[in-house]
Amino acid sequence: MFQHTHTNKLKALAITALVLMGLLSLTGCGGDDPAVGSIRGEPSFDAAHQTYSAAEFFETTGYRMGGNSPFAFSATNGDLLVSSDKSGVYNAYRMNTETGQMTALTQSDDRGVYVDSWFPEDDRFIYQQDGNGDELTHVFAMAPDGVVTDLTPGQGHKAGFAGWSDDAESFFIYSNERDGEAFDMYRYNTSDYERSVLYQNTEGLDLGAVSSDGRYVVYTRNNSNADTDLFLIDVTQDELDLVNITPHDGNVEYSAMGFTPDNSQFIYSTNEFGEFSQAWSLSMETGERDVVVAEDWDVMYVSYSPSGRYRISGVNNDGSTEVTLTDLTSGESAIIQDVPAGDLAQIRFNRDESAVAFGLYRDTAPFDIYFMTLGSEAKQLTSALNPAIDSANMVEGEVVRFDSYDGLPIPGILYKPRQASAENPAPALVWVHGGPGGQSRKGYSATIQHLVNHGYAVYQINNRGSSGYGKTFYHLDDLKHGEADLGDVVASRGFLSSYDWIDGDRVGIIGGSYGGYMVAAALAFEPESFEVGINIFGVTNWLRTLESIPPWWGAFRTALYAELGDPATDTDRLTAISPLFHADNIVKPLLVVQGANDPRVLQVESDEIVEAVRANDVPVEYVLFEDEGHGFRKRVNRITASEAYLQFLKQHL
Repeated sequence: MFQHTHTNKLKALAITALVLMGLLSLTGCGGDDPAVGSIRGEPSFDAAHQTYSAAEFFETTGYRMGGNSPFAFSATNGDLLVSSDKSGVYNAYRMNTETGQMTALTQSDDRGVYVDSWFPEDDRFIYQQDGNGDELTHVFAMAPDGVVTDLTPGQGHKAGFAGWSDDAESFFIYSNERDGEAFDMYRYNTSDYERSVLYQNTEGLDLGAVSSDGRYVVYTRNNSNADTDLFLIDVTQDELDLVNITPHDGNVEYSAMGFTPDNSQFIYSTNEFGEFSQAWSLSMETGERDVVVAEDWDVMYVSYSPSGRYRISGVNNDGSTEVTLTDLTSGESAIIQDVPAGDLAQIRFNRDESAVAFGLYRDTAPFDIYFMTLGSEAKQLTSALNPAIDSANMVEGEVVRFDSYDGLPIPGILYKPRQASAENPAPALVWVHGGPGGQSRKGYSATIQHLVNHGYAVYQINNRGSSGYGKTFYHLDDLKHGEADLGDVVASRGFLSSYDWIDGDRVGIIGGSYGGYMVAAALAFEPESFEVGINIFGVTNWLRTLESIPPWWGAFRTALYAELGDPATDTDRLTAISPLFHADNIVKPLLVVQGANDPRVLQVESDEIVEAVRANDVPVEYVLFEDEGHGFRKRVNRITASEAYLQFLKQHL
């Protein structure tokens, strides 16, 4: 639950397809066998349609490249730095860009390793690791001989890598070790890791950006969930004044995108000029501003190649990402050639800008890494999909819309099982994303493909309050959660029933995080709206959740309260929309899945709703992972969860 949707909603999604979408997955039975009619109400299958177990869907290999720095490629031999769950847990690897061969750099069998960057001149590298999902990340450096240094030692705090200095003699790390509710910025020496404070964030503002020359930091103040300000601090001055670089009237959102490589311009996003966020530049010398990228959709990000010659921009077009790679010396777009249709992501230039590595997201295949010398054809380095799965049995999602209870068009992504027809209508699931304010987007989900492969239609609804459809749409559920947005979710059932290939008498609801809350809310406040519910680490008691948000969200609290309510003053309304206090209304079967280390939605949320619904003599199943947090990172747990979903649905839907 909870992404920082108030400022850079879509950037949060881009990183987060880690937490809310791709990681909701679980497994179990040998699904290769159609098992026609073995359980009453189970979908029937065409004998020609091959089904697969959750284990087979999750026997894919996940990849992530090193962070968006100049040093994704090794200085010694040009190898890519990647994280991969090839072993079942994410570890660090070096990848040969000619052959795709990977060599393991770490051997963790427990906590995931997520890489950030090679060092500028040698094969040391920086990575992050938390405590099995507690989100208390530390930053580590590993030397070529395997010696690891925790750059942010201690207990109970959170830290992250913030980039390299332009002379490569230092790098930046943020940490809340001084104050749990404020991230300070530190400069570390590349040679011996000695550090100094670059900026002490005594105002408790949100992180924004740091210039590579170490002169400027940008922090964000959340005035509400619809209004933000950006402050520029020149850390070379004796008096560290916070200069508001976004003075404005009314509600306008701003977020930091970063500095150009030469630090001459600061790039930021704003929705000041219309429904959608645009990218603008601020000259650090003259103070002049200019539009960088503006479209009829949100600009998600703008970044640059190491020298600044190439600009990479991403636009969120109806749940898909349109990426443009522009050669600023000519103004022309550089073409990435000969790749399948899909969403480009994680574009990384090599050090002399002669080549790029990038990833590709597709509905029918997991994230794969490609390498391309500019002007040549792209070469696929990875094959993430389990070779045992025939891609012909996978399903492409279709963006569709319906008119909700008040006539508002609601978008979503619909997956139709290959075996569904008017003669063989499929049961359906409404899938509610996390957030609040997230967005379901096109791309591979092993969980969804597993469900669809076994005959369940899935509709990923982007109810009002979702990101990506303009600021008006995004704020339509402010202080109306569990009401206005729930109305869309309930109305989607009638929309799904209008398809002759969907069985309108068998529709369930599933969601994780905020989507899990919507599952519990639907069952509690609209008890007959769905036949079953699958609540994956969902909020059930808003009073407790809002009072126990992690301390490092201190700067985010104002925006969160503006959207959901202040537990100190909105007690009655928050009680009214909390399913736990209305659990006696729940009469339909419920599956709850939870990570014991979740810092955002505490385990007690799931414990209590399970106990309360069981008291109604209603079928309730509970899956608890002792070694997971807010999202399931270990493959074995994702398999277990996906199989639990399927078996629960076979029994109750």
